[in-house]
Amino acid sequence: MEYTIQELSRLSGVTTRTLRWYDKIGLLTPSGRTEGGYRLYGRLEVDRLQDILYYRALGVELAQVKDILDDPSFNRLAVLRGHLSALERERERIQGLIVSVKEMIRTQERDEIMSDEKKFEAFKRQFVAEKERLYGAEVREKYGDTEAEASNARLMGLALEQYNKWNRLEEEILEKLSAAVVAGGDPAGEAGREITALHFRWLSVMGDKYDTHRQRCLAELYVQDERFTAYYDRERPGCAQFLRDAVLHWAR
Repeated sequence: MEYTIQELSRLSGVTTRTLRWYDKIGLLTPSGRTEGGYRLYGRLEVDRLQDILYYRALGVELAQVKDILDDPSFNRLAVLRGHLSALERERERIQGLIVSVKEMIRTQERDEIMSDEKKFEAFKRQFVAEKERLYGAEVREKYGDTEAEASNARLMGLALEQYNKWNRLEEEILEKLSAAVVAGGDPAGEAGREITALHFRWLSVMGDKYDTHRQRCLAELYVQDERFTAYYDRERPGCAQFLRDAVLHWAR
């Protein structure tokens, strides 16, 4: 069966303007034209549009979507399974937030004070959910679902005392990084050695099995991934680069 652009728009909910744009950039090319020159779309194009919409729902940029779909090794069944896993994780993330909000509402309605332990449990659920949203797909692709789930389980098992220690170490690292950058310090110097040791302790608090190799791999991301760079450089530009260079020098 073939669809005109108007029919495909009604079927998919995608505007005709967007479909024309997809055609212009080579993302979704019609299978043919009517005698009057109108675009026609067949089953393959409908499937491709569905794939496009799945990726867009996951926040993937159009240019990346095109590269993925045009890759000769593209496996639609594997991709659909990946979409399903991502959607199920998103459902779990939202469910965790719903549980937390409901608990806070019940506490407010009863004019009760939520214990620190309950607040911390709510925080952990939100933290894991946000971690999954931002980095889950990448972690699972690189290390596998088993490792990702184990990391989340270790985080959920974290005690309040451990979290406070982790938070204090993080603040100390950021303070020392800022001071080292302002002073024009050398990552291969004493400040770099101290920050590298603090960084390894900070990673280890969460219970993840880090060694110096994984510490170095993570440090590389601080300058390769703009999300990490923005985090470390939010108050003092250059901190992410200093931390990465220090870890690469001292973590051996």
